[in-house]
Amino acid sequence: MLDTLKTLCYLSGASGYEDEVRDYILERVMPYSDGIITDAMGNLIVTKKGKKQSDNKILICAHMDEVGIIITGIDDDGYLRFDFLGGIDRRVIIGKHIYIGKDRIHGVIGIKAYHHVSKEEEKSVPKREDMYIDIGAKSKDEAKELVSLGDAGVFEDSVLEFGNGFLKAKAIDDRVGCAAMIKLIESELPCDCTFAFTVQEEIGTRGARIVSSRLNPDTAIVLEGTTAADLPDVPEGKRICNLGDGLVIPFMDKGTVYSRELYKTLTELADKNGIKWQTKTMIAGGTDASVIQRGGTGADTIAIAAPVRNIHSPASIAKISDFEAMPHLAMLLLEELSEK
Repeated sequence: MLDTLKTLCYLSGASGYEDEVRDYILERVMPYSDGIITDAMGNLIVTKKGKKQSDNKILICAHMDEVGIIITGIDDDGYLRFDFLGGIDRRVIIGKHIYIGKDRIHGVIGIKAYHHVSKEEEKSVPKREDMYIDIGAKSKDEAKELVSLGDAGVFEDSVLEFGNGFLKAKAIDDRVGCAAMIKLIESELPCDCTFAFTVQEEIGTRGARIVSSRLNPDTAIVLEGTTAADLPDVPEGKRICNLGDGLVIPFMDKGTVYSRELYKTLTELADKNGIKWQTKTMIAGGTDASVIQRGGTGADTIAIAAPVRNIHSPASIAKISDFEAMPHLAMLLLEELSEK
């Protein structure tokens, strides 16, 4: 699980540009699958037979994409202008190293030089329109030889284990869910399942909407990374969840009211099997579950998430002991569902 997650976090897969991630996952799961489809959106849909067949169509879902940037302009002096792919806090990207396009062109996000900043400007976060990307080009023509409008970029991809069992990387949201699904596909399942590695979640759960329409599942399990705000000066009730307190089983977020029956079943399974878990203390965030639950004829939906600090940033942080149990807890739920 950890090694797979590290590999996935190294890969580039901004929303709408998930090819590199999909290619890796496809290579991993192909020997274990009973059917694979890549749809027009780029979703990777994998079917796997289990010990039992069931009338209950089960979908397990995680998204491949990560937040990033997209090139929208090139200045005469070779600097790039950009917009965001997904929700990114402007405060965390200034001075950050990014990779652009399939050739992984190096760039640095910059702003006006400090000695040109007014006292009023010092008090505010620069607008995205006032930022630029420096790729070391001297002119527009030189820059155009390296990048094109519409190229996507992702944050620098270093992965680091540090402290007492912590992992720092970009894209833990939601490569952690993808890693757990790979683990499940490589395992013997108690019942038939369909796995969807979706695209464009970060810009509006677009891929999952297509998957839901195509498959019309009865039950959906969404594997995710979720915001943890367990930081200094944040009151306990506003921390949402905490690293080290186990997997997150939410009863609600901004897009979904999760199945009460599945919530009860899942939390009881975690308790019975000694799996540490927590729930959210604020109604925050959203996942592919929102469109899956409301797609087709509707689906009983639940989520299992890993708490992640600094989510949607170049330096997301998770605790290894939290997410390692994700495939195990999902498997326990599948075993329970296979008996119904």
